Amino acid sequence: MTLILTNDDGIDAPGIRALQQAVPGKTMLVAPRHQYSGCGHQVTTHKGIAVEQRGPGEYAIAGTPADCTRLALTQLCPDLKWVLSGINAGGNLGIDVYHSGTVAAVREAAIHGIPGIAISHWLKKPLLVDWAVAARWSARVLEVLLAQPLPPQGFWNVNLPHLEPEAGEPEIVFCELSTAPLPLAYRQESDLYHYQGEYAQRQRTPGTDVDVCFQAILPSPSSMSKLAPFSLALEF
Repeated sequence: MTLILTNDDGIDAPGIRALQQAVPGKTMLVAPRHQYSGCGHQVTTHKGIAVEQRGPGEYAIAGTPADCTRLALTQLCPDLKWVLSGINAGGNLGIDVYHSGTVAAVREAAIHGIPGIAISHWLKKPLLVDWAVAARWSARVLEVLLAQPLPPQGFWNVNLPHLEPEAGEPEIVFCELSTAPLPLAYRQESDLYHYQGEYAQRQRTPGTDVDVCFQAILPSPSSMSKLAPFSLALEF
């Protein structure tokens, strides 16, 4: 069984190497040559896409994460069984999934009937990401999710917590995807408008992925029962 690994941070990002360490079995890297963070489900249709083979089972694509999935499906590995995307440096919670290239890569796979898992890592400043730990946690998640049947055109969106080094192992929590909008605020300077909405001030609908993940960093009296969980949201 071949699993395709991709991301939106680029093929040289540490997150995709951590994901490679976490994956059991045969893998193929088909990832963007450059960073495409926040590109959403953009695809390339009006120009050629360069494909650079860097080694056995490793391809750098001059295109978006969704392009990577399309090329993997049709040209590079037509018999693939799963598409895994990440580990993204930064969370993808709630409606972030519509902005995220990380998530778009597995959504594109799901559209074509291939199951997928997007994995992102929440960032809590000033902590640095320990990618070895992220790989270990991702391996735990993959052991569970690769054995789970998915409905047609479904995929998983996973967010890892960012914990202090001495913290214990987080629990795995299945939750709903938040549909609440991000805060919208802009600062005007001359004829330019600069977005300055505060991500941490987004609505925390109880039981959704935003609420579950924020419990560890922005606790509220109603959400102190769980500490630093993974969030796993099934999407269609």
